[in-house]
Order: sequence, then C-alpha cells, then structure tokens
Amino acid sequence: MLTLTDNATAIVTTLVSRQSDADDAGLRIHSTASQGPDGGARLAVLVTPHPEPEDQVIEVSGTRLFLEETAAAALDDKVLDAGVDDEGAVSFAVLPQAV
Repeated sequence: MLTLTDNATAIVTTLVSRQSDADDAGLRIHSTASQGPDGGARLAVLVTPHPEPEDQVIEVSGTRLFLEETAAAALDDKVLDAGVDDEGAVSFAVLPQAV
C-alpha cells in the first residue's frame, strides 16, 4: 500500500485544508490519458471534496488520499514524497518503498 513521507503528509494536509472546507476532502491521485516516459501510468493530483465511488481511500494522520484504480495499482508499493520550492510550487515524487 502507498505510504507517505512526513513532508508529503504535511503538504497534502495543508493543500486540502486551503482548497476545500469539506470534512471528507482529500487529495485525489488519478491516471491521465497520456503515458509516462517509461510507458507506465502518468498521474495527476487534485483536491476534491470526496472520493469517487471506485477510489481506494488511504488515511494517514488525518490526511486523506483518494486513489483511482489505475493509480492505486501503480502506487501500491511506493512512497509519496512532496516538497515546496522557493516560489511556493508543490511537487510530488514517487519513490520505491524500502524492502
């Protein structure tokens, strides 16, 4: 199952709280129509007030992630990290889980 670094947890919590007042809001990770450079799923994120019916819901320290089916499969054994640059732009990185 996808895990989050402490940075990712804090950043996702901040993003969701700033962009939605809904109690069940979370960050939805979903696949896009185009493939990534390695031929795998290309993923996108957005803050949404609730999960879609087929989404896998992950909650970490009160932070909610909604994973669309393809995204859930692609991220099953990964770690989500996040950072903020000097201009306030958020970026996410998907890392392998330590074995």
